[in-house]
Amino acid sequence: MQKNQNLCSPIGGGGGLTIAILGLGEAGSHFANDLVKLGVKVVGYDPNPIRKLDASIEVKATNIEAVDGADIIFSVNLSSVSIQIAEELASVLTPNQFFCEMNTSGPEKKTKIAEILKPSGVKVIDLAIMAPVPPKGIMTPLWASGEYAVQFLEKIMPLNLDLKILENSQIGDAATRKLLRSIVYKGIAAVVCEAMEAGEALGMEGYMRSQIASLIGGNDELIDRFVEGSRTHAVRRMQEMEAVIEMLEAKDIEPIVTRGTRNNLEKLSKLK
Repeated sequence: MQKNQNLCSPIGGGGGLTIAILGLGEAGSHFANDLVKLGVKVVGYDPNPIRKLDASIEVKATNIEAVDGADIIFSVNLSSVSIQIAEELASVLTPNQFFCEMNTSGPEKKTKIAEILKPSGVKVIDLAIMAPVPPKGIMTPLWASGEYAVQFLEKIMPLNLDLKILENSQIGDAATRKLLRSIVYKGIAAVVCEAMEAGEALGMEGYMRSQIASLIGGNDELIDRFVEGSRTHAVRRMQEMEAVIEMLEAKDIEPIVTRGTRNNLEKLSKLK
């Protein structure tokens, strides 16, 4: 069963929440800046902060400093460092905090992170980002799973986010749904990218656009978004597809198409 938070009304002042954001890249910086506008006190950490942040955001020197006193922690890093961050924080997190694991990882890694953090008593949430963060920012659809998902909904309700709760769920359930979705969306994007590349090379870009448009409702702008998005976010999406491959192989599914999607993103990443 799923519960959507959109029925509740926003409460001014951010509900008195303090949110720590670990990882201030594209997604994390958008979340941080938007949360400030909602009246939330935001602290954060990033080993190489290059994104523009609201002046009120406190950027700390370490992950440990950033989570100190926070009600909610958003871990929005690369999957490759998510376990390392959990190990770093395991001794300092407390039972009155919510730790939201938002990295694009497979369900097994999410479960491992929850196990690492369990001795601290922190309430771990598997929080999946279900769409590109720009342009909606913190209002991007989020899906939450795990033992404490409903409590997390109650805690963050004043912000009126687009948050869907997977009731009676486990850590990894939200991640699984995100990765299953990625098979479709990233796979379609890969086909569009390759088709457009072929059309351009053969001097038949207009013809190729018309063929793609006939399958996606005549939306020519969407074709450009598929191509530009794949190029811009090639590295992150490649890692996302690697998580999909890992998940499928764990179920003895041969990820033929998904592996091709991953390889296409790797090619695009080298063109930057």
